[in-house]
Parts: sequence; C-alpha cells; structure tokens
Amino acid sequence: MAPHAADIDTSPVTATDDQVPSSKLAAAGISPNKTEATPLIKPLNYGGSLDEYPSFDVTSVIGREFPTASILEILKDDAKIRVLRNHGYVINHTDAISGEMERLNMTQTALERGVVFFRNQNDLTFEDQKTLGQKLGELTGKPDTSKLHRHALLNGQRGIAVDGNGNKLDDEISVISSEQLRKFYKERFSPHAKRTASEGWHADITFEHVPSDYAILQIKTLPEDAGGDTLWASGYEVYDRLSPTWQRIADGLTATHYAPGFLDVKNDHGVGLIDETEVLLTTEVWISKQNIVRTKPVTGWKSIFGAGQQINKGWINDVTERESNLIKDYFLELIAQNHDLQVRFKWNKNDVAIWDNRSVFHTATNDSDGKRQGNRVVSIGEKPYFDPNSASRQEALTARSG
Repeated sequence: MAPHAADIDTSPVTATDDQVPSSKLAAAGISPNKTEATPLIKPLNYGGSLDEYPSFDVTSVIGREFPTASILEILKDDAKIRVLRNHGYVINHTDAISGEMERLNMTQTALERGVVFFRNQNDLTFEDQKTLGQKLGELTGKPDTSKLHRHALLNGQRGIAVDGNGNKLDDEISVISSEQLRKFYKERFSPHAKRTASEGWHADITFEHVPSDYAILQIKTLPEDAGGDTLWASGYEVYDRLSPTWQRIADGLTATHYAPGFLDVKNDHGVGLIDETEVLLTTEVWISKQNIVRTKPVTGWKSIFGAGQQINKGWINDVTERESNLIKDYFLELIAQNHDLQVRFKWNKNDVAIWDNRSVFHTATNDSDGKRQGNRVVSIGEKPYFDPNSASRQEALTARSG
C-alpha cells in the first residue's frame, strides 16, 4: 500500500463503527479521540506563467485543455509546474519568499479547474510522468514523506510493461488495462453489463489513511471499436449544489471509506497484493475515516470528498444505517445526474489528463469491447482535513470578481 506520509491535520476523529472490528479500524488509523492537523495554505494570486500556451475551458465549471503545450517543456520550469497546479495562481507570501513561490505554478490549474488535458504527448516517458507526479505535490507543500502510490492490485506483479518495449515493470505505475479489469471484475467492466454506470464514480485511493493529491493518466492503447472515454465531475460544484442547510449537515459528517474488493480478487484469482506495512497485511482491510467535506490546500475551497464508489461498501458515521444509505445515494445522485458539473474527454493515443483527487470524481465509460490501456501515476498528498472557515468555490470566485 501507500508509503508512510506525515499525519498533520486538525480534523477530529471520533467514533468507530460496528461493521468492522475496532482492531482493524485502529490499525487503519481510525481511533477514538485522535486529532491530526494540516495548516491551510493561503489563497492564491495570479501568476500567469502558462499564458504563453493556447488553452480553453472545456466547460464553465471543470476542465481546461492545452491543445499544443508540451509537458516535457513545462517539466523543465518549476514556475510553469506550479501554474498547472491551479492555472495561474501563486501563494501570496512575504516579499522575501515571493520570488521562490513564483517559480512553482503548474498544479494550480488542476486545483481550480479540477482536471487538465494535454494532447499527443508522445515524447513523455513513464519516468517523466513519475517525476511530474511527485513534483506537483512537492512544489505545493505536501509532506516530505508523501511519495508515489503503489496500488495493491494494478502494479508490476501483473506483468504488464510500462515502457513500450515489453521489458520494464514498475510498481509505482498503475497500468489501467481493460483486459485486466474484465478478468478480475468480470461484468462490472464489460460493455454489456446490465449495471448502472454511475457505480463507477470515484476518487483514487481514498481508502488510504493519507490519500492521493494528483493523478496523471496517459493512454497508450485505444480500443479499435471506439469508446473508452473518461468523465470527471467537480466536487467543488457538488458542494455548491447543496442548500445552506445541507451544507451545514455535510460539514459535520465523516465517512468510512472501505475497499474490500482487493481481497475478493485475491481470493478468486489467487493473485498477490502489495502490502507495504504489516498492519495491512495482518488486518486484510483497506479502510480510512475521512471528513465528508474536504478543504483543499492552497485554494482553501470546500469540496465534497466522501461520496461515490469509495464509500459504496463503507458508510456515513454516527447516523443510522438508513440515513447513511440515503446520504450516500443523494451525493452520488448529485455527481452522476448533473451533466453540467461534468466534463467528458475523448482520448487519442498518448493524450494525458492530470487531475486533483481531492476535488474531482472520475469514471471510465465501459462501452468498448476493444483493448484500452494506459499508465497512471498517483501521488500521495496530505492527510485530509476540514477547515470550517474555508469557502466554497462559488463564494471564493464571487469574492474575487467583486
């Protein structure tokens, strides 16, 4: 599982839940009366170092595309990397360090727009992809101990090369293979499944005690029969769709993220899973307790975080089972049934998407019989937290324009 990351957050963790033994919850970092803290980084001022590249907003709410920019060129310039983080906004600190902060701009687009797209990055290697994945978080203040994630299942043990010549396996690259997913999960990833497609909406590895900040996916193989698009939805906008009363309710809730599906694959197919701590090896559970609403560092904006597939097998804490199911269904409905807070991307070979797992959900469209494969890097961020003084996206943009 994930390498250790620093626990620096202020969100109080309270009760455990009877659905999983308390020993497993404690082993996963879910213990009564535990407090952790992450300081909220100040909001941003425009830096503008990506303005030289043509770009356009794909929708009014989420997504920006850079149709001609080269990620390799951006990777050479820390100032551009920081802008990509949030599209042109840099932290406003004292004059003594403002020059250094101006050097770090790439991840800001991903924070405010949720997801950014780059076309035809055929010169981007998997090592470049890993370097960028780590820099995106490092240049915006994530803990030094937060590195790249190693997926329990989609790793080098599956024997799929990531370098294009069939030789290189890498546990820090999650190979997203339609053939592997159909093998392990059968009907769920079949184009002929009679299941609701909204089941797929999720953010990456939220079952980790310290989950992901950014993900970078490059598609290397496209299905010959078309299909295989990916959709993203804005967690910022989901929060803004709630009434003030529901926002107050959501602000006070936590959810248990639970992913027992890996063990099902292990038992059904006899495959090995990566476990980097004896805790996870002995408890055999991937579980974490997180705030439903998460404050994003740097932007300081609120986003719905505890929703979608990651809590499908989990639950809302400190409410009845019926209330938990109603809340889970409602939040998923807001994600899946509002096409105006979604963006859909049709891939070409070697296209790249970079997104912020703290503020967007995503899902693939399993509408193809053909092979679809890509390399995904998932970086580990900070321990999630909620700041009651943080603003929603709409509040922040209104204040900025005013």
